[in-house]
Amino acid sequence: METLKIGRVSFTWLSGGVTNLDGGAMFGVVPKGLWSKKYPCNDKNQIELPTDPILIQMDGKNILVESGLGKGKLTEKQLRNFGVTQESELDSSLEELGLSTDDIDYVLMTHLHFDHAGGLTKLVDDRYVSTFPNAKIITSQVEWDEMRNPNIRSKNTYWKENWEAVETQVVSFEGEWSLGAIRMIHTGGHSNGHSIVMVEDGGDIAIHMADLMATHAHQNVLWVMAYDDYPMDSIFAKEKWLPFGLKKNAWFTFYHDAFYRAVKWDNEGKLAEVIKRK
Repeated sequence: METLKIGRVSFTWLSGGVTNLDGGAMFGVVPKGLWSKKYPCNDKNQIELPTDPILIQMDGKNILVESGLGKGKLTEKQLRNFGVTQESELDSSLEELGLSTDDIDYVLMTHLHFDHAGGLTKLVDDRYVSTFPNAKIITSQVEWDEMRNPNIRSKNTYWKENWEAVETQVVSFEGEWSLGAIRMIHTGGHSNGHSIVMVEDGGDIAIHMADLMATHAHQNVLWVMAYDDYPMDSIFAKEKWLPFGLKKNAWFTFYHDAFYRAVKWDNEGKLAEVIKRK
């Protein structure tokens, strides 16, 4: 498992599943001739997109960023449509670290689309129960409201199977939430309630842009997904937080990138340091 240290805070990438989605949808109006040079596709025009949670360990706390795709919850049709080649192996990832899902103290949900929130619940005796029974689940109030009352567009990704069993564990916030070196900041864009996660300690900083910058190939502020509900808000957020991170020599971390777990860019926008996905 790949790791990163931000001051005294440790990051470890876990195995949360793999999807393969349409490259055109993932890069919106960007021509295939441009995006495919940075992020190759298969013969179905699909690009590989892991759904790998990040375990943050800090001050004796175990904190997950996102929850993975889940396991045994998708129908055969959904597995095919979402190009799922691997479901979550979160239990075994945690076991390698001497942990279990009971040891998770917080789950930070940048948003609650199925590929991020599917791991929050699991099927036990034909009913959904919490995967992380001892955790507080943190998300923006806007996102939590839409999860429970999706609109005609978002109902395709906000599923009751992913929230009904955990609603008593959810702690929502307006604007910003913090815990020690961690800040969670509501940005909107990809979804109305979308947030980013920032960790700053000992002079080091990591920024998890989540689906505002799903892969390293989405670095260009104008390269946003067709899946974004509010693409101009995505662009505005990237215009704010990318330069902020570059000025601070930040690591940018990824949940979906098939090639890199984290990267740093230089002032010319070229990769300066990388942590590769094995």
